[in-house]
Amino acid sequence: MSNPPETSRPRTFGLPWPELNDGLFYNDVVRPSDSELTLIEFYSSKYKNSAPPLGWMQRIENGQITVDGIAVTDPNTILRVGSEIVYHRLPWREPDAPYLLEVLYEDDDMVALNKPSGLQVLPGGLFQQRTVLTQLQWRASKQSSSVACQEPHPVPVHRLGRGTSGILLCAKTKLAKTRLALFFADGTSQIEGNRNTNEEICGVRKISKMYRALVTGILDEDKVMIKQPIGMVRYPGVAKGLYVASSSGKPALSKVDVLERGMQGNTTLVQVEIQSGRPHQIRIHLSFIGHPLLAGDPLYVSGGQPKCFDPEFIDESFATDGGYQRPIKPVPGDCGYCLHAHQLVLSHPTTNQVIKITAPLPPVLRTQKEAEVNTSN
Repeated sequence: MSNPPETSRPRTFGLPWPELNDGLFYNDVVRPSDSELTLIEFYSSKYKNSAPPLGWMQRIENGQITVDGIAVTDPNTILRVGSEIVYHRLPWREPDAPYLLEVLYEDDDMVALNKPSGLQVLPGGLFQQRTVLTQLQWRASKQSSSVACQEPHPVPVHRLGRGTSGILLCAKTKLAKTRLALFFADGTSQIEGNRNTNEEICGVRKISKMYRALVTGILDEDKVMIKQPIGMVRYPGVAKGLYVASSSGKPALSKVDVLERGMQGNTTLVQVEIQSGRPHQIRIHLSFIGHPLLAGDPLYVSGGQPKCFDPEFIDESFATDGGYQRPIKPVPGDCGYCLHAHQLVLSHPTTNQVIKITAPLPPVLRTQKEAEVNTSN
């Protein structure tokens, strides 16, 4: 097993975020099935998760939509087959987010980052520019300007929740991206292929991920295997639906080891190894067994379900840009819990060398012994 080599490149990088982002442009070409629709009918039916009908009406009347390059403010304009229509989402100030990233490991094929809590990995929702991907692209652009050949833009090959800190692995070449994505998918496919939950998963995995988490309550057992399937339900403010513990969902497996019990604070520090990659899997699984993440997961409560909500309720009020208001109830990207991607062991995508990468632990996720060692150093 190889430890990450020293690198001559800066150990941290990142540029401060501009006050406003650049806005977004959404392009569509009118298909035969959409011909004869009015402009308002097209957008309010095709993109109803973006804004209510009155919000789309406002955007049209503001001149934010063009048809074949010409701004159209009449919502009843009839669309013709082959016309290009473009919606311009105006620039906005995204919520505050960290921007500095620490490099834990880097070579010609990949880079491993220590992602801070509060930073989103890929664009989505209100965060379109303030993401890890943007900082990676800015860094690659700066590097390529100093060399003769263009260096490919690195891209994350998996996700971490916005509130989750720790190791984020990114590929720097197409080959590395393909192979690393297969490594991450391998564990999930093994779980899916083994429906008998009483069997252990066999075979050598190319990648393993260890997380640290602080949960509410005292776990009685030293080791817990959680095999609860994860599915989706409708949820306000989450267009594609919310992942929850569901008997009809897809198989998922998490191995939990107790590291330290905090009897005074009624908390347990655990290490979690996930052998499948369902979204929010650790948050859902730990809450499913009655131990949600500290300092209070804003979304998931005991049972692996979201806090009380009405799945039929949709707030039709809209913000100044015509889109839906930010949901009052918690959504998956909200921060406030203690979860850290601590260790990653993988076979290198081109050399097959086994590499172990470790992200320093936040103080709240250290055992008492680890805290004492850190203080003495």
